[in-house]
Amino acid sequence: MVPVVIALAAGTIIEKYQGNAFALEHVYNSWWFILLLAVVGVGCVYAIIRRKLWHTPYQLLLYSSVAVILMGGALTTWTGQHGELELKPGVDNRVCDNGNGGSFTLPFSVVLDRFETVTYPGTKAPMDFVSHLTVDGQPATISMNNIYRHKGYRFYQADYDMEGGSTLSVSHDPWGIAVTYTGYLLVLAGLVWMFLSRHSHWRRLLRGLPVALLLLCGTAQAAPQTLPRPTADKMGQMYVLYKGRICPLQTLAKDFTTKLYGKATYQGLTPEQVLSGWLFYSGEWCDEPIIKIKGADLHRQLGMDGRYTSYNNLVAHESLFQSRPLPKDLRAADEKLNLVKIILGNSLLKIFPLADSTGTLNWYAQNDPLPLSTGDDEYLFVRKQLSYCQELVVKGDFETLNTVFDKTAEYQHKKASSVLPSPLRVKAERLYNSLTTGRWLAIVSITLGLIFFVLAMASGTRRADRRHSVPWHYRASALVVALLTVFLLLIFTLRWIAGGHAPMAGGFDSMHLMSIAMGILSLCLMKKHPMAPSIALMAIGFCLLVAMMSGSNPPVTPLMPVLSSPLLTLHVTVIMIAYALFLLVMFGSIAALLRPSLRKGIQRTNLLMLYPAVALLALGIIIGAVWANISWGNYWSWDPKEVWALITLIVYLYPLHLSTIEGHSVRRFHIWCIVSFLSVVITYFGVNLILGGMHAYN
Repeated sequence: MVPVVIALAAGTIIEKYQGNAFALEHVYNSWWFILLLAVVGVGCVYAIIRRKLWHTPYQLLLYSSVAVILMGGALTTWTGQHGELELKPGVDNRVCDNGNGGSFTLPFSVVLDRFETVTYPGTKAPMDFVSHLTVDGQPATISMNNIYRHKGYRFYQADYDMEGGSTLSVSHDPWGIAVTYTGYLLVLAGLVWMFLSRHSHWRRLLRGLPVALLLLCGTAQAAPQTLPRPTADKMGQMYVLYKGRICPLQTLAKDFTTKLYGKATYQGLTPEQVLSGWLFYSGEWCDEPIIKIKGADLHRQLGMDGRYTSYNNLVAHESLFQSRPLPKDLRAADEKLNLVKIILGNSLLKIFPLADSTGTLNWYAQNDPLPLSTGDDEYLFVRKQLSYCQELVVKGDFETLNTVFDKTAEYQHKKASSVLPSPLRVKAERLYNSLTTGRWLAIVSITLGLIFFVLAMASGTRRADRRHSVPWHYRASALVVALLTVFLLLIFTLRWIAGGHAPMAGGFDSMHLMSIAMGILSLCLMKKHPMAPSIALMAIGFCLLVAMMSGSNPPVTPLMPVLSSPLLTLHVTVIMIAYALFLLVMFGSIAALLRPSLRKGIQRTNLLMLYPAVALLALGIIIGAVWANISWGNYWSWDPKEVWALITLIVYLYPLHLSTIEGHSVRRFHIWCIVSFLSVVITYFGVNLILGGMHAYN
């Protein structure tokens, strides 16, 4: 399998620099790569015959599945048809472009009656894209995750243009999909049989696991003026149209503060107080060193002493931002400068819902062009509301200001009650915003994990058959993991409620899910693997740090239409649990190398985690393939993320195979478990940050 891994890895690198079409032609669809895959398939058949695997049903199913899946892929390549059909309203088009300079013609007519973009209520953010068609004389509707089938052809919504045209993906693969799905079913059957069979290696490990505990063990400055906290909180309870959704103003304030300062609070002030300071005390805040700047060279150009500078200092050096293209650090500073300009120009707070002459409801900021149908009183209300609030702030009449904020909220309910989020979602989002932790939670988690790990290393081995024999630091580490996991579950649940969908569509969310999975898994494993909680604490801390690499907690946002599928939730959950298990295995192997006397026992525990980890990774890849087939009509596209997930699966098969060889090197097993995790790192971070592709998190 080594040549396959090398070829797959090379394909992703070639795609990075030469593009997908070049990689497909010269690697994935080349004669030598197809021959390589054919050798793998023949090798599986040879292994079945030579080892008489029909006596071991689960192995027979698993080896057979590989050959069947490869055959399905070959049939898709040789007999399938895939292309795009561009449609204009009222025009019959049957010719599909296959993207390789060729085309094929549909045996029936397809006419686009009309195309529509469905938006989230009260916003302009797209919720779905819908094509209304007449296919072979019959009406048909196609939308995201809602395909249409006719005479063996499948149609998917792919794109649209501003003239009302629609682009559909067309797939005709009568043999490849059926055979490939049969292979998937064989994989699932084989995995289930393996975990249930009393004669499988995994079940023998489970029965033979010993009950012994295996352990290894500056000067403060006065904050500028702002609104009192209760008044700022009142302001934060109003609604605002922000990032394509209607949410509490508190959410915008949190993101604004985090964007500028890198944290959600400043000098003990809440995000709402920071935002209100810029709105009503802009003179002081423009001189406040609150804007975080990265890059030593940029620090020197701006004359900075530390990491933060003021808005006025950025304005004084605005000539730096004139060149194009801007370097990364300068571009980030320019974004912050422009963000403050938008706030000072009263163009960011879209808090006024107004309907135009057609009855379409939109949200406006104070200085936005308003609908011509807006009445005089309402026009003055929108144009003067913030100015009136400014007068009250100057007078110090915060009681009246509270009333103005309450009246504005009442106005929002009166004008837009049908599109406002439910009280439960608002409460969930406000609580989520208030629980922003910053990086300190990750640092504390890593620190405690290291402390407990060192204590475990120094403790040696002890019997675990009596409760009082367990050292205190094991119980303490388990308690910390339990509390941390509960907190992360709360964050996950609040984001789910506030957003209306499972938060699994980005890097931040997947890292949080992986942290939760590691916490739960470590608690489940603690009885037989007591070092698991300390390892999990370190791993969770690193995951939380990675989750916040781009800042603090990201905002809750509407889900892209194509991601509105339950298969996405299942796919991400399964994959993240597998990655969490791989991470625990890696730390376990590190501990085993540090304590040679415990290598055998830790190997057994690692194998107990490796089998389900590999099984879950395979299951996650299959679910992802089915989801892609439902959404795009193609179950495998050789995207770098897909390829590296496959590489990871192949790489982790080796330590499983090594453990079944009599007299194998335990040290070699642990080294491979550590090195293998590099494939996970590349799959998650290398693809996202370097290789790119349609699966990369932005």
